[in-house]
Amino acid sequence: MVSQLENIAKPEIIYPETDGKPMADNTLQFRWITTIKINLDWLFAKNDQVFVAGDLLWYPVEGDNKKRQAPDVMVIFGRTKDERGSYQQWKEENIAPQVVFEILSPGNTQKEMSRKLLFYERYGVEEYYIYDPDKNDLTGLLRGDEGLDTIEDMKGWISPRLNIRFELAQPELLLYHPNGEGFSTYTEEREKAIKERQRADKLAAKLQELGINLDEL
Repeated sequence: MVSQLENIAKPEIIYPETDGKPMADNTLQFRWITTIKINLDWLFAKNDQVFVAGDLLWYPVEGDNKKRQAPDVMVIFGRTKDERGSYQQWKEENIAPQVVFEILSPGNTQKEMSRKLLFYERYGVEEYYIYDPDKNDLTGLLRGDEGLDTIEDMKGWISPRLNIRFELAQPELLLYHPNGEGFSTYTEEREKAIKERQRADKLAAKLQELGINLDEL
């Protein structure tokens, strides 16, 4: 009888890929989430061992599909850029996201944010940044000996992991890449790419006029 019970297959635990909540409550929050996500994608585009995700459910504990969060943006060093339906930590060499961003909206409650802070502190986040674009208010927390500690002065703060710089200016937060260039929107980067392509096409046409074939160089 005991042997029969042991052979009964355990029910499969489902880890949903969505929590039914929208990625953002308004266009301002969405703009900030996508701006941070896209710029971090570009920053680590050539590093195959940095995974950047936006609004992806993170399950830290195998067998528990109730413990989960979907950070607005999270960065995981040491994991590949493979597509995922969720981030199940036990399948990822048990590497927790090291950096998390949350962009606030008027719908976020103090209880909700306190719950998120406890979750991120408990499950190993090293850097946690919270930005309220409506109030232009920025909070940063860095892991210390006793957990996540508030960073007293965020003016000019440089992320230890990302090496990006924060400047709380007016009317909104400014973020800078390690090379000093400011974070740009998808539209701005697309316009840059179009201009670069146009310059390259003009150069190719000029070289062709001079009888220079780039394919033969």
